[in-house]
Amino acid sequence: MRIGITCYPTYGGSGVVATELGIELAANGHEVHFISYSQPFRLTGRDTGIFYHEVPVSNYPLFEFPPYDLALASRMAEVAEFYNLDLLHVHYAIPHSVSALLARQMLAARGRRLPFVTTLHGTDITLVGLDRSYLPITRFSIQESDGVTSISKYLKDKTLTDFEISRPIEVISNFVNCDVYTPYRDEAVRDEARRRFAEPGEAILIHLSNFRPVKRVGDAVKVFAKVVEQLPARLILVGDGPDRSAAEWLAHDLGINDKIHFLGKQERVNELLPLADLMLMPSQLESFGLAALEAMACRVPTIATQVGGVPELIDDGVSGLLYPVGDVEAMAEGAIGLLKDRNRLEVMRDEARKTARSRFCATLVLPLYVKYYEQVLNSAQ
Repeated sequence: MRIGITCYPTYGGSGVVATELGIELAANGHEVHFISYSQPFRLTGRDTGIFYHEVPVSNYPLFEFPPYDLALASRMAEVAEFYNLDLLHVHYAIPHSVSALLARQMLAARGRRLPFVTTLHGTDITLVGLDRSYLPITRFSIQESDGVTSISKYLKDKTLTDFEISRPIEVISNFVNCDVYTPYRDEAVRDEARRRFAEPGEAILIHLSNFRPVKRVGDAVKVFAKVVEQLPARLILVGDGPDRSAAEWLAHDLGINDKIHFLGKQERVNELLPLADLMLMPSQLESFGLAALEAMACRVPTIATQVGGVPELIDDGVSGLLYPVGDVEAMAEGAIGLLKDRNRLEVMRDEARKTARSRFCATLVLPLYVKYYEQVLNSAQ
């Protein structure tokens, strides 16, 4: 198939999943065309069967806000026609599904059918889409999509309820390449790599996010502060965003800034995650929890909040530990308990990797997308 993919090309989960999906599709012989305002960051050096088409946006002085959604629709239609695409797959409903709908209508006027699939990722439904300014158009574009998928049952149910959607929504979970996100085979090599961040005998905790308020990065710092009171440890913070400065000041005020590594945005997180003993994901809401899955694939269990789609990923007490939002004390106690009981931690590390491999590997999820594309194409004929 020839598939057009549109996503936000930044470091958010929806862009990561869309990019990894395109990479996996291309690796399996499909032709993938990314259509966005900049090249998705994870495409670097992996371009066989993958093409990128930039969306030019006018800077005409009359426009206080450049009309990206219209430029995107026009570019979608052009790419689909020039490269004979079979369908579009848009990630994050706003505004991508609206642009795809316009592109479909533009081509229909010339007698060409271009079906599109919308994948719902989270805040496009739980936050932005519920804004009264966007709710009607979001609902309409979802209803008019030729196919709709969501990354968790939680998100599917919320979409059906909050948006009063009558059309079916297919749940296809996020996934991870279990051959890229993998633990070290040699513990001696792992121990040597850990020396970059910690002394021998120190535990390593890690947090990975876009540092937005919903991720509650401050809670990760507070949890670590309580952990380091009980045992030697270091915290690696991967990512960047509006709450980074607040997290840095909090670490300073708690007197633990010398034990925290603020790494900023990193492209090769698969090389960092296996170094950790535990992942911290104290989010206000997660529709799935991709960062936790990537850690689990690297044999790193997660201390997380029991929200949204997280319980669909993490089996509490087996592959990770789940707590109420904001319960820093309990999360810290859970982390300390695991780090002090190495046998229990090792069992949980094995279960985390086992869960990723048995349910969420790309080799398992990719065929579900291909099958769904085929269903959409057959129904569009």
